[in-house]
Amino acid sequence: MTFPAGTSDYTAALVDGPWRHEFVPANGARFHVASAGPSWSRDDRQPLVLLLHGFPQFWWAWRHQLEALADAGLRVAAMDLRGVGGSDKPPTGYDAPTRTRDVAGVVRSLGHERAVVVGHGTGGAIAWAMAALQPAVTAGVAAVSAPHPARMHASFRQLLTPAARRLLGFYQLPTLPERALTDRDLVERVLTTGAAGPYPHDVAERYHAVMRIPFAAHTAMESLRWTVRSSPRPDGRRYLAALRRPIGVPALQVHASGDGLLQRDLADADGAALARDFRFDVVDGAGHYLPEEAPEALTDLLLDWLPRVLKA
Repeated sequence: MTFPAGTSDYTAALVDGPWRHEFVPANGARFHVASAGPSWSRDDRQPLVLLLHGFPQFWWAWRHQLEALADAGLRVAAMDLRGVGGSDKPPTGYDAPTRTRDVAGVVRSLGHERAVVVGHGTGGAIAWAMAALQPAVTAGVAAVSAPHPARMHASFRQLLTPAARRLLGFYQLPTLPERALTDRDLVERVLTTGAAGPYPHDVAERYHAVMRIPFAAHTAMESLRWTVRSSPRPDGRRYLAALRRPIGVPALQVHASGDGLLQRDLADADGAALARDFRFDVVDGAGHYLPEEAPEALTDLLLDWLPRVLKA
């Protein structure tokens, strides 16, 4: 197959490092996963630690934690969500309930019955949803730069900064956001807007290259459009109602003091109200992209919280 000039293919997402690249079936699609840590068998019942990236990134956003958690002896994997990186990009399925089924299927395909799901940004919203929609496979939830999406105490408008609201409005337009992601500087602009300081240009370029994989820009936009457009529809109302169930597993929420996309006020309100075992931490001096902006601080928080959850 040939691609138009300026595009990439899925191998752009297969970055080398101290991890293993795998392709696993789940929910009628094929997903790319980077895994690390000691080998495991299907008889081992220790939960997997599964890392979910946000927008406009792919699994590689978790590279620091993937290596550090594996070095600590944990079994850990970072997946490309539906429509991103090395995973399949079908024309449908970018609603949150379908994506939780994707994640549950990946956990099982990797040989585990349960996982602690750790998500960043839009991946954090999926992590929260796992506790409500896929409780059988969810041993715990950690949401990084991701308020609980139930919206009981805070609306989109209250949670997002003015810059984030402008970006989200732009994403609802047809065609233009996709062109900006692939041909212009939207990837770097989003990263710079969310970060507390200058965002490394070479890192942004890698995300831009993966966004140029055919169909990736459109599928990335489709998931963001569903988040906004589903709210008044029956499927969106059912989804939000399901998310308002109490969370019966341990939950960790991590916010950054310099987040350029999310407001600090009310960021923890819904998580604290719904989770029986809830911990909230703020990392000072970092922005929205905590796994990269403050990798050691975030890793330390996870390593402090995870052992108790994995033994529960």
